[in-house]
Amino acid sequence: MIGNRITHRTADGVRVPGTWRHAFICNGGSYFLTDLFIYADGLVDCWELVTLDEFERKLRSGWVATSLPEGGRASAHHLAAWTFGETHVWLTPELLLAEVRDTIDELNRRPDSTGRCLAAVDVFLADRTETNRAAAHAAYLAIPETVRLYALGDMDRKDHPLRVLVAGPGGRMPDERGETVTREVYEEAVGYFEEREQWRTKAAARVPADGPAESFAPAVKIYHSYPQRALEDPGKQGLRNDYPAPIVVGDVTYPSVAHAYWARSAAEPEVRDAVVAAETGGRARALAEAAGRREGWERVRTAVMAGLLRAKYEQHPELAAILLATGDATLLYDDADSGFWGDNAGRGRNWSGRLLELVRSELAAGQALAD
Repeated sequence: MIGNRITHRTADGVRVPGTWRHAFICNGGSYFLTDLFIYADGLVDCWELVTLDEFERKLRSGWVATSLPEGGRASAHHLAAWTFGETHVWLTPELLLAEVRDTIDELNRRPDSTGRCLAAVDVFLADRTETNRAAAHAAYLAIPETVRLYALGDMDRKDHPLRVLVAGPGGRMPDERGETVTREVYEEAVGYFEEREQWRTKAAARVPADGPAESFAPAVKIYHSYPQRALEDPGKQGLRNDYPAPIVVGDVTYPSVAHAYWARSAAEPEVRDAVVAAETGGRARALAEAAGRREGWERVRTAVMAGLLRAKYEQHPELAAILLATGDATLLYDDADSGFWGDNAGRGRNWSGRLLELVRSELAAGQALAD
């Protein structure tokens, strides 16, 4: 299970999700405790980025170690060094490879070996033939032994009902004890799955009170551009902070959000005046960058930007309509000059996009409450 161990790498500007797990690398006769990084595109980082076939060869060769000999020297980088004494290991090259394959399926939101087993069980329960039971039994055995415990996600019963079901009355349980399944125990397992199906049906039909957890609309990218003048139909370009849409804040009229932001960031009043008078948002940034920031600016900049964006879309309903038209899509804002404000192919923090989503939700709430 991946759990909360989520990471990623960027390949050709694309964010590739991944996870990691502990492992030993055997190099030069010594063992090093490290992490295997596993990515959705099937690459594994085991001190170098390799394909799944290459990873299997490293397992077979012992580079990725699944056996730890007594007396072997081991270390964890900058943490500790020790010698193996009496060791107990659970993995073999075959089991670790199977678990890594399952992880790649999970990262791609495909059914892993456990999911395929449960799908085979559903087929059997819908049509209880011995052929279908045999298929479910085989699918259960295809789950790596190290994870044949919580396929049902039941902390109390664990996988006992599953093992009983695939064995069938008179069959032997597919575990180390190999007990024979009685008719009574089998009927209890069938009842467990029938009750479980009722619960699953109710859970699937339940709709969260405040709507879905994830966006239903595809992400919208707001590409970097250099708008020089207001357009009749600006499209997403109108969502740029340097788009020439004047805003009034206090007693000052700023040519754009960018002008207002950079003017307010400047420590010196004369610099602020020059920024406000700049021909473009890009020029405003350049003037401000050449001068000093207000003390503590980094602590208040997101709040300042949020206020300026609210002003822009309250004072320009035509641009607010463009923003609202993005629905609940994730907004990815390009900013070639800032990894803080821009998404920048997954390498930035995308604060401009996040604040636009906040203002969009406020605009939508205002409309809904006005109806």
